[in-house]
Amino acid sequence: MDGFKKRLNESIQIKLSFSLSLAILVIAVIAGGLSFVLAFDEAHELQDDTLQQIAALVDRQQLSLTNFSDVVRSNESDEASSVIIQYLADGKNTVGKWDAGMPLQLPNTLPDGMHTLDVGSKPFRVLVKTTANGNRIVVAQETAIRDEIASESALRTLLPFLILFPILLLIVADIVRKMFRLLTALANEIDQRAEQALHPIEHRQLPTEVRPFVVAINRLLIRVAQTIDAQRRFVADAAHELRSPLTAISLQAERLAEAEMSSMARERLATLQRGIERGRNLLDQLLTLVKIQSLPNLHNLPVSVQGIYRRVLEDLMTLADAKHIDIGVEGEQDAWVLADELGMKTVVKNLLDNAIRYTPRGGRIDMSVSVVQGRALLSIKDNGPGIPVAERERVFDPFYRTLGGDQVGSGLGLSIVKTISDRIGAEIQLAFSDEVQGCGLCVYLLIPLAESYQGSHAKQHSERHGGINRLVL
Repeated sequence: MDGFKKRLNESIQIKLSFSLSLAILVIAVIAGGLSFVLAFDEAHELQDDTLQQIAALVDRQQLSLTNFSDVVRSNESDEASSVIIQYLADGKNTVGKWDAGMPLQLPNTLPDGMHTLDVGSKPFRVLVKTTANGNRIVVAQETAIRDEIASESALRTLLPFLILFPILLLIVADIVRKMFRLLTALANEIDQRAEQALHPIEHRQLPTEVRPFVVAINRLLIRVAQTIDAQRRFVADAAHELRSPLTAISLQAERLAEAEMSSMARERLATLQRGIERGRNLLDQLLTLVKIQSLPNLHNLPVSVQGIYRRVLEDLMTLADAKHIDIGVEGEQDAWVLADELGMKTVVKNLLDNAIRYTPRGGRIDMSVSVVQGRALLSIKDNGPGIPVAERERVFDPFYRTLGGDQVGSGLGLSIVKTISDRIGAEIQLAFSDEVQGCGLCVYLLIPLAESYQGSHAKQHSERHGGINRLVL
């Protein structure tokens, strides 16, 4: 009972359905009771009319009851509908106050008209009438029989209520459910929106009762969008403004490196240059993140994964060569995916840059692509320290870096990867390259496949480049 009360208080739909059903039930009971009473009284009136018609028939036909003990019944086989017709004492054919030969012992003082009398132990409805020839006749019927007939007639009037009431409840419940279906669809539409989709909700087709609420939400979305835009503009402006002084400091550090200095000073200068380079990378990644977040939609077109791999390897070749890392693409299979080309290149470049930074000198990085259930599966494996399972959700947060890492970085790389992946409908999974020893990182990226471009473009790409073999740097 407490659970039902809680649901009743929490759900407008349940409360409305329950209130309407209760109102319908109360109205149906009142209407049914009134209908029963009216039908019961009408049945009695019809029965009185029947008694009067029988008396009039006896009078018009001048029927004679030759023996006072004769009883005329409308239907002798049906005791429930029997009607008694007899003479009343004090008529021409009777003498005395009582007539012991009659079925009903009635006083001769009864006036003409309808009466309800107790005869013996049973109540009767009695009609007394004086005929044209001076006889007084009685047409009577037992009230219990009359009430039974009237009750049956009145109950038949309740059948429509009994049949239509549950049907009406179902109709009301269905109407209420359909009325709230629009709100459910609206909630689903808002829930399925991307984080960047802050455009107003269409409210012209909504009911007037819901429209003010939706208009208020639209105003809130506009304020949120303005706030986010202001924050992005601030970050972008700050990054642009910081570029110039960092560039100037970098140039001064390069000029300082040409001067003669002690080994300790040169070591400190190298540390300064690494810090400057880290700051420049941070600004570049901030600008990239702001640019991606500010775009309303990425233009997803068929893109060759192998082509992206090749261009990214060309950009990061120097960094991998400096650490003597064995890096390359395994296999010759290509896949064409629906994605933004610049966004795809940014994703792969950030993943590969992280792999190079965290892979030890002389390590190995493998890249591959395959097709799994209508999606392209990109994988980048390294033999670095990997990411603990407990931290795999947080590594996509901006500026978060794994504990104990000694690599120089900004903590924005995986955040950028996550942002772009969500925009192009890709799914990211992290795992250990070596599950037994719990080391190394393997990043899987599942991207929707451009099936119409898969066959022909992959073949042309293979013929143009003569296949893609493992590239060792």
